[in-house]
Amino acid sequence: MARTAHIVRETSESHIELTLDLDGTGKTDIDTSVPFYNHMMTALGKHALIDLTIHAHGDTDVDVHHTVEDTAIVFGEALRQALGDKRGIRRFADATVPLDEALAKAVVDISGRPYCVCSGEPAGFEYCMIGGHFTGSLVRHVMESIAMHAGICLHMQVLAGRDPHHIAEAEFKALARALRFAVEPDPRIQGLIPSTKGAL
Repeated sequence: MARTAHIVRETSESHIELTLDLDGTGKTDIDTSVPFYNHMMTALGKHALIDLTIHAHGDTDVDVHHTVEDTAIVFGEALRQALGDKRGIRRFADATVPLDEALAKAVVDISGRPYCVCSGEPAGFEYCMIGGHFTGSLVRHVMESIAMHAGICLHMQVLAGRDPHHIAEAEFKALARALRFAVEPDPRIQGLIPSTKGAL
């Protein structure tokens, strides 16, 4: 059974069309109209081995916030849809990813219960402007939006870092690697739902 999703979301602030395949090879086609976010979502698809197409545009003349947030919401919804009943997946995974001086750790539980904890970003990171449009505060907001709409528990911890670009990219890549392993089929489970409750 294909683990795919295609979602279109349109509001007065943005238009998002997103397609993903959890069992892909990391092939991406990303155009969010926010260059640094394109870079981050491309890295997410690539390192999660999720085939990901995103075409998004919005009121970026006001601020990139709406388009970034709405894209994260749709990605989370698509992830939840593609996972179905989560039968046979590994469910839990973690990944620690470096980028030069930066180091980020992501721990995920594909639990059906949304929760997000982000910690360790250096003081002032939220005010940094990355790539001319993308503020550091948006990194945490993206993580929270994905977790809430995918129904996953995500703990993201920045362990080291100085350069805002490196910190953000390490966080996205850590999430990607954790998702890659968490959504993978586990042959030892043999198609069962990995929960004592029998449902996720």
